[in-house]
Amino acid sequence: MPGFADSFWSSDYAAGLGVLFGKLQQGVLENRQVLTIARLRAEAEETYGSRLGDIAPAADKINGGFSRDDGATVRKAYDGMRIEMQDAARSHQRIAQSIRDLVINPFSRWCDAHEARIQDSQDELQSRIKTHDRQADLVRKLRSNYFNKCRLVEDIEEENKLAFQEPESSPKQAQSQNQPIPEIKVQPHKEEEIEEYEFYEIGDETYQPDQLKKILSQMLSTIKMGETKVPILGTYQNTSAGSDIVEYLQRNMGVTSVSYAERVGQDLVSNGFLRLVGNVGSTFANSSRMFYQWRPKAFRLAGVPDKKQSLNRTFSIPVTGSDGGDSPVVGTVSEYLANWNVLNNQHPNETPAQRLQRESREADDKYKAAVRKLDQLRCELEEYIFIHLKFLERCELDRLKAIKTVILDFSGTIGNVIPSLQSTVDKMLLFQETVQPVGDLRYLLENYRTGSFVPKVVVYENYYNKVDEQTFGVDLEARARADKKRVPVLITTLLTYLDHHYPDLEGDEARRGVWLVDVPLAQVHKLRARVNDGKPISQEVLSEYDIPTIANLLKLYLLELPGNETLCVALPAFRH
Repeated sequence: MPGFADSFWSSDYAAGLGVLFGKLQQGVLENRQVLTIARLRAEAEETYGSRLGDIAPAADKINGGFSRDDGATVRKAYDGMRIEMQDAARSHQRIAQSIRDLVINPFSRWCDAHEARIQDSQDELQSRIKTHDRQADLVRKLRSNYFNKCRLVEDIEEENKLAFQEPESSPKQAQSQNQPIPEIKVQPHKEEEIEEYEFYEIGDETYQPDQLKKILSQMLSTIKMGETKVPILGTYQNTSAGSDIVEYLQRNMGVTSVSYAERVGQDLVSNGFLRLVGNVGSTFANSSRMFYQWRPKAFRLAGVPDKKQSLNRTFSIPVTGSDGGDSPVVGTVSEYLANWNVLNNQHPNETPAQRLQRESREADDKYKAAVRKLDQLRCELEEYIFIHLKFLERCELDRLKAIKTVILDFSGTIGNVIPSLQSTVDKMLLFQETVQPVGDLRYLLENYRTGSFVPKVVVYENYYNKVDEQTFGVDLEARARADKKRVPVLITTLLTYLDHHYPDLEGDEARRGVWLVDVPLAQVHKLRARVNDGKPISQEVLSEYDIPTIANLLKLYLLELPGNETLCVALPAFRH
């Protein structure tokens, strides 16, 4: 049977825990109901005993009755009834006191402590979730700022290349005329000249530059191309809708599925031929609302002349003496340059382009540091959730056992004092025997569990699609490409390490146990933090940990892969 630790997880952590704490708070109310029954029964016994005790004194107040006849048998019968009334009064008062001493007082103290434990756990987890969510919001803001800075760097780079061109001159002539002018270049291997790669991986195919030249030439001359206006950012030239690109791929390149066409489009983005405009990120999608700009690199490789306004956005830097000096200045780059004041600059010797590059690097560093902190907070949060879930499961099981004990003690206080109530006591004992704490716990899990443990990793997204500095949470194909392997190095390294150490274990049962043993998540996270740098794992690091921890690290890596919902369902089934 799965326990709490593998039953109350959700994508935002709070939803699954909210279901659990709702049931635990229901248990707190159930405790109060049991206490209310015991307290009212004690009060009823006390009142009943007190009323029985008032009977004899009330009868004795009548003068001239049985007090004048000492020897008659009816006098003896009367005295017997009177004594029984007094004994019954004392018996019911003893029952009331026993209920208070054996049930109400100890159980009320236990209930208060139980409620405090539940509330403390809820408060601590809520506080940690809020801290995690605040950091996640900060990461989203820093990511957006970093991507915007990178776009500005690219735009001013294109602006610098063509700022001094004559309107009639061709791009090639302008390039020769402007050759002495220094240019600030960011990622030159992506923007300024065609890479020295001997081939390009597009989809499942590998193309030589001359092969890709024909394909790009046909695409640039066939696919619908136009302008895309983006609020604040300006107007982008040479843009095509994602749906138009997918339609061309399906009609002219034999692509049969939309998903594969999106893969081809994503590879065009990754290789620097396209870029997403008007949105944060670099994902290619078959959408008529998502537009992609054909980069100058695509025109150069295809040998197709770029449009005259081949800038990333329709703005220009006015230069004194240039024919284009009176052209309108549009877009955030020009606004940025207009607001740039060298007197207030802490770096007085840098140009506006250099300042943009510096701010882009600073934004990248802040974003990267925030992602690392978020990853640390997420790991700590998941560790604490595991600890609290196991603790809360023990608390709930103890509560159910406590109620079972209360029913037993409650019935005992009555049966031990008044044997005539044995029938009622027997029924209470039967009720007590029907209480099955483990069964009730299983019922709670079967009807209210929200999901298994599914870690949600927020990875650092490099603007240029690099994954050099991280391993966990990165797309499997992207990680394999970065490792220049068909399978990520981490997987092969861990499996090879386990394979070499299997002979040290005695029997198949011990080898299977490596994958089934419950390793504390904090221990696995400790190893994860040491190897999550995008570099090959050294054998010295692995040798510091036991075999089950290595196996659980591999399981955690698979769980943290993007789109791992099916895997998260399969792993628990494999475990059992």
